[in-house]
Amino acid sequence: MVLIWALNFIIGKVALDHIEPLTLASFRVVLAAILLTPIYALRAGRQKFSRHDLGTFAWLGLLGVAGNQMLFTVGLNYTTAGHSSLVIATGPIAILLLASLRGLESLTTKKLSGMALCFAGVTLLALEHGLKLQGGTLAGDLITLTGTMAFAVYAVLAKKVASQYDTIAMNFFNFAFGALMVLPIAVWRGRELDWAAVPWQGWAGLVYMSLFASVIAYLIYYWGLKYLAASRMAAFSYFLPVIAVWLGILLRGEPATMQLFGGGALILVGVYLTELHTSPADEDDELPDETRGSDA
Repeated sequence: MVLIWALNFIIGKVALDHIEPLTLASFRVVLAAILLTPIYALRAGRQKFSRHDLGTFAWLGLLGVAGNQMLFTVGLNYTTAGHSSLVIATGPIAILLLASLRGLESLTTKKLSGMALCFAGVTLLALEHGLKLQGGTLAGDLITLTGTMAFAVYAVLAKKVASQYDTIAMNFFNFAFGALMVLPIAVWRGRELDWAAVPWQGWAGLVYMSLFASVIAYLIYYWGLKYLAASRMAAFSYFLPVIAVWLGILLRGEPATMQLFGGGALILVGVYLTELHTSPADEDDELPDETRGSDA
């Protein structure tokens, strides 16, 4: 699962060399929804959609799928795989902030210290190529960060329905609503693209991002939750940016700078501190396991 998501940064960069960002992003969402349909439809005892949850799933599809995955793909086009993976690693910090505002989490000194370290790490990454939107990674980092914030809002809102639906149903309904929202973009961009001119690398990248990163990896994640505690599953996420950074350096020739390693270390330590110390009161109102997956 971690390897699939780590490779997604690299394969996504390859696909973006051949398919422009909006086309790749919208087709990824639509194709993932199509692939999830038979998995949901053929599942014994599948849960039915309740019309009372229409508004909630509309927001979840917008934020967790259409917003998050579209912004991830577009942002990846303007930054490096290493930067993208490290920015996404700040997701738990954003979720903690939103959860604390809703009274679902309490902010301790160590959690605040972790947030400060994460902020310092992101700032260090932004300063690597100077604070300029053109010719650097700042624009891509900011787009990716916006997508991470969208996923954080999704994670908090998902608590309203997570207890009523199993993980496959949640994924299917989220992607179904997200796909409906991006379908006009997919049709518009699809008509503009000369598909016959797209090489196999572009097609392979699209299939990988849809089938493996958006469907199979999440199914592995939720299957793993049956046998491991959510906290132990979350521990694996610390390997994700580390692997992605090194894959970017080795396979894409991305620069190995002190800002990259220093900022990455600050972010990972910060996230670790915020997730390490959870009080019993926090655990009672813990965010649902369904919201703890990667948004890559």
